[in-house]
Amino acid sequence: MHFNISALAVQEKYRLLNGGVTPRPIAWISTRSKEGVDNLAPYSFFTVASCNPPVLLYTQVTQRSGLDKDTLQNLRATGECVVNIVNTHLLEKMNATSASIKMAESEFALAEVEHITSKVVTPLSVEASPIRYECTLREVITLGDLPAGGTIVLLDVKSVYVRDDLYNDEGINQKLIDSVGKMGGDGYSPTSTYVALNRP
Repeated sequence: MHFNISALAVQEKYRLLNGGVTPRPIAWISTRSKEGVDNLAPYSFFTVASCNPPVLLYTQVTQRSGLDKDTLQNLRATGECVVNIVNTHLLEKMNATSASIKMAESEFALAEVEHITSKVVTPLSVEASPIRYECTLREVITLGDLPAGGTIVLLDVKSVYVRDDLYNDEGINQKLIDSVGKMGGDGYSPTSTYVALNRP
């Protein structure tokens, strides 16, 4: 079946992109508002943009209201965040933080997420997250402000936490990290199966 993008409604385009580009890593991003409210929200349009300099990238999909989500509002105001990596142990709590709540409320409290103080940035870190990237805002690039449009957010990595048992001489142990990927719709994909192939 072939789809002519120009003939599709916004929701149809979203389903084709969101459902086909899978599995996607999840950035569980914690920020703090200027008023001191701690925010925590998951984003599955997420990847590494650069290793030198170390830069992460996530995309905010524009809401129907046209307003930035709390995460980006806080980032614009304070310039800091933590990208917490999600494993299967954290999956349900992560999902709970995707609920729409008032900006004056905290998802940490809503989902009862245990947290700790970060090393170099003000926002809290998710204590049980196996890997955490403490970041500052580098750049915001708006691709479209219509509903389902995209705003690319580039983050400079300032500090990285890796749980002790996950790190060895070869780096992060991929068999033990237990990260979760996002599928289309309500689906998630655990990384319980690990396949290694030597590059030719």
